[in-house]
Amino acid sequence: MYPAVTVAQALKIDPDNLLWVGSQGGMEEALVKRLRIPFTSIPAAGVHGIGLKKLPGNLFKLFKGYLASRKILKKFRPNVLLFTGGYVAIPMAVAALRKPAVLYVPDIEPGLALKFLAHLADKIALTAEVSEQFFPNQEKLTMTGYPIREDLKKWNSETGQAYFKLKPNLHTLLFMGGSSGARSINYALLDILPELLKDFQIIHLTGHLDWEAIQERTQNLSPRYQAFPYLHEMGAALAAADLVISRAGASTLGEYPLFGLPAILVPYPYAWHYQKVNADYLVKNNAAVMIRDEALNEELLPTIRRLMHDPEELNNMRKAMASLAHSDAAGKIAELIQELAGVC
Repeated sequence: MYPAVTVAQALKIDPDNLLWVGSQGGMEEALVKRLRIPFTSIPAAGVHGIGLKKLPGNLFKLFKGYLASRKILKKFRPNVLLFTGGYVAIPMAVAALRKPAVLYVPDIEPGLALKFLAHLADKIALTAEVSEQFFPNQEKLTMTGYPIREDLKKWNSETGQAYFKLKPNLHTLLFMGGSSGARSINYALLDILPELLKDFQIIHLTGHLDWEAIQERTQNLSPRYQAFPYLHEMGAALAAADLVISRAGASTLGEYPLFGLPAILVPYPYAWHYQKVNADYLVKNNAAVMIRDEALNEELLPTIRRLMHDPEELNNMRKAMASLAHSDAAGKIAELIQELAGVC
């Protein structure tokens, strides 16, 4: 969602000339409308790994999405389409076969929907060069990096620390539960909080699902611990931290390099393959270490202690992470769109 928003902003065109097509009931609608980008939705559903009972209904939803997409195309008449993945893009892509299209691949390895969309796209933008191995048509590929939101770029270490009123003489750990919450990370942290607070200050983004339970268990803790269910100024937390502990979604490939932020990555077990591939990429580049979800309770505390008490290793990870940053990914993707539209 955020990469597409960032590219839309980089295009610097009248919002009336943009149209965001999302899924019915999707979580992106409120955000897109808040940014004053026109939004419409189509029926869509996944067909991979859902079981035979749901398959006919989901196929019918995709067909209805195709019919709805044709109506949208006839009315809006776009010059170029941008796809960032997901099954909701498939009906529109099929309906728009004669329209120029750009596909952005956020994760290292594309999912099935992205692999299908790659056959229909004219240009394919990649987060990292290692993703080239998954696409047979190399002529379509452009290495752009991950599009970074402009509001993240305004933060640095000093302003981030000031935002949270942190002490500059103490190291800061950032625990990321995501917008809905990463329960295993949240509760693994709670078990070791007393030990960590002896030496560190902590920013904890819990997500909404565990917020009340975590509030109840942490209400009398040291002021070194700050917890939030959600944080609009995400850049402040990323800039202030010395080490982040999180899942390994696509945003880690762009946002952590922007801040040169070393990471302990815990791939989500129910999206294990794609998140593990992302984590492996950062680990192989010496920018992160990885812990399996089932090993969190045993390995989290010793791994944090090892890294935080080895300034040389942490600094090397910081440099390695920063070396993976791409400063103008959104601009490069916008250029691909404008090129197909005949603007440049």
